[in-house]
Amino acid sequence: MIQADLWPFLPESEVDLRGVVALLCGSAAAAVLVLRWVGQRRIQEKMEQARRTRDLSLERMEKVARRFKQQNPGIQAGHILSLPLVELAEKLKEGSLSPESVLYTYIDQALEVTREVNCVTDFMQSCEEQLREVQRQKERGLLYGVPVTLFPTPPKGHVSTGGLVQFLGRVEEEDSVIVQVLKRQGAIPFVKTNVPQSMINYDCSNLIFGQTVNPLNHKKSPGGSSGGEGALIAGGGSVLGFGTDVAGSIRLPSSFCGLCGLKPTNNRLRYAPKDVDSLALCMRALLCEDMFRLDPTVPPVPFNEEVYSSSAPLRIGYYDGDGYFQPSPSMRRAVWETKKLLQEAGHTLSFYYLKMLKCWLGSGTLQLDWPDCLLSPLPPSKGDIVDPNLKSQINCYRLPILVKKILALILKPVVSHLYVYPLRTLIAMGDAQASTGWEEFIAKWRQLELDVMLCPALGPAFNKAATSYTNLYNVLNFPAGVVPVTIGTEADEEELKNYRGHYGDPWDKRLREVTMGLPVAVQCVALSWQEELCLRFMKEVETLARKRKRNMGPDDDDDDDDANDLHL
Repeated sequence: MIQADLWPFLPESEVDLRGVVALLCGSAAAAVLVLRWVGQRRIQEKMEQARRTRDLSLERMEKVARRFKQQNPGIQAGHILSLPLVELAEKLKEGSLSPESVLYTYIDQALEVTREVNCVTDFMQSCEEQLREVQRQKERGLLYGVPVTLFPTPPKGHVSTGGLVQFLGRVEEEDSVIVQVLKRQGAIPFVKTNVPQSMINYDCSNLIFGQTVNPLNHKKSPGGSSGGEGALIAGGGSVLGFGTDVAGSIRLPSSFCGLCGLKPTNNRLRYAPKDVDSLALCMRALLCEDMFRLDPTVPPVPFNEEVYSSSAPLRIGYYDGDGYFQPSPSMRRAVWETKKLLQEAGHTLSFYYLKMLKCWLGSGTLQLDWPDCLLSPLPPSKGDIVDPNLKSQINCYRLPILVKKILALILKPVVSHLYVYPLRTLIAMGDAQASTGWEEFIAKWRQLELDVMLCPALGPAFNKAATSYTNLYNVLNFPAGVVPVTIGTEADEEELKNYRGHYGDPWDKRLREVTMGLPVAVQCVALSWQEELCLRFMKEVETLARKRKRNMGPDDDDDDDDANDLHL
């Protein structure tokens, strides 16, 4: 008001100057808006072009599959798709199945699956050239003629976006090491699958290729970050998929989609097929001289067949909760039912009390790296738009550290640590406590003289949840795999109505999700570099769970009274 009253008495030159300043400010603001609009439009155009390219890829898939079916009308596609990897590889190697029939059958099936759940983002037409190369090989590798799917490292000539627009133009100039080794073992990479934006999310959505849904229930996520792989394999469109696992990116999709998946010790391999023998075959194929020569970071330690084939009783630790995220009724039941089966089979089991918060949230290294990994490729500094599924996570990570600490202190008396999880994720307590947590975990393991660990795998197919059950073993750098052992039941659903979590806060209430009929897995863990022992344990669990399923009648009670008698 005072400024307005003085305006008529200012010198004419100053009045003119104010007008110029106002005009410049307005012009600058308009210019910023125009530039922002232009930038957004360019991003939209790049995404539209990527979708057109993807659609052309799918059209090529349809064309080659149709051509093969027309030329080979007698192919028994159902039989080929029903074979587990080990049996499929045997039939290919002995010649009772041709690589052509297997490849084009899987191309056709992958196309059908992606029409249903939107999981394939790129068809590698070079697979036909690789098919011819495989047939010229004098020695047939362990994966001779096996079609495989990939994320996030496609072959030469293809793009790995991580769900981000800025990477759309970055074409791979050479095959990655794992692709080279796969090809030398006779495998045929044929499609690339969808991922969440930035790949640090257990959902599977990005603004380029859209949302991938779970083939078992379209209202559910297939998990992430390798959700496209999990959805494709669960739908029968692939028999073996490869990816990464920073905090559960292989294990979560495997759990949500009813598959077996393995996260080895760092620098050993990550992949997901349908059964444990397939995992073992893949380890045999990839832990070879070619791998050790091409990638010096992989220790030159071949697959130990003696450990995997052993039948000696195991000493197994177990827990059904980590003290951080209360397991769903079906998660808890899966552990106790598996524990009972293992005891009946002659193994020794010991309860392992897990002090999760100190061991996991005290891990400064991984937690402090997460925000940088997630934020570095995203706006405002880069040419992308944040996917709506990531916005709340991103907004929290962008808060200044002081604000996060203040909010965490304010919210702590009101809601549980789960609800302030994104804040606490960024307020890690340092490497010293991470090291202490690791030492305590190992000391307890040694005290109980354990071989392996049985624990929950997150599931079934949560849309909103915490990744603590998988993340722990990334921090500890232990090999960990998941094995489906049961499905959600009416009893689980009924018990879920009373689910409060540890604190009954708003976060816990979001976790009351439908579980009926969805697969439920357990997690199997071994110490670092003991992948063969981890796989041997996974095989034992898989065998016992399958035997139990065969022996159960349709009216048998799926509940385990022992589990209900204990409250840990």
